[in-house]
Amino acid sequence: MAYINLKDVTVDIPIFNSQGRSLKKKVLGIATGGRVGLTESGKTIVRSLSNINLEIKSQDRLGVIGHNGAGKSTLLRVLSGVYQPTFGSATIVGKIGSLIGISLGIDPEATGVENIYIRAALLGIPKETVDQELDDIVKFSGLGEFIEMPVRTYSTGMHLRLAFAVSTMITPDILLMDEWLSVGDESFKNQAEQRLNGLIERANILVIASHSRSLIERCCNKVLWLERGEVKMIGSPKGICSLYFSRK
Repeated sequence: MAYINLKDVTVDIPIFNSQGRSLKKKVLGIATGGRVGLTESGKTIVRSLSNINLEIKSQDRLGVIGHNGAGKSTLLRVLSGVYQPTFGSATIVGKIGSLIGISLGIDPEATGVENIYIRAALLGIPKETVDQELDDIVKFSGLGEFIEMPVRTYSTGMHLRLAFAVSTMITPDILLMDEWLSVGDESFKNQAEQRLNGLIERANILVIASHSRSLIERCCNKVLWLERGEVKMIGSPKGICSLYFSRK
């Protein structure tokens, strides 16, 4: 059973070489949406998340909304283990799967097949599993003979199809997404959406950050509204979305 519990989670990100530059501090505050301040030792920090309390239970589908820089990506990074809270605690039970940065680790000089193994290894997928599913992955990607060519020879669409095919091999307890993935031409998009829907159904918990009202209302049973790194509101998709999106 998957479970997430954040208690008073605060994340401070240090900013180097910005001491004494008041203009730069103001720009950072606007750009990040966080709060710029100084530590006791005089180091400049941006408080990206502040006192986040959040409980996500089995079968929850949580949508995270907020303007750019509100802290959505930072929250996903805390949940994925990339960031550790500066203060507070994060209890996360279950295998994490992330569809953030699906092209991470792709080597342009390596072939498509070689990249399947490289990306799978980064995702923690055993080589034996890739061996068994390789033919299906190649078929799904639709790359044909290009699968044996270096990725640097691929078009952008081909590159994305390869990355998507490998990244969706995961079967996580907790699935993290930053926006809905849309890749390839129309025929591939239909296949990709079916594959993505299947992955979401298999996940015990889904956390997705998005600017799409229709997506949040369609996929989620809870919505977290972040503003300047703090919880503005949490509740039902219909209630929260009607308040948030009416402001625009």
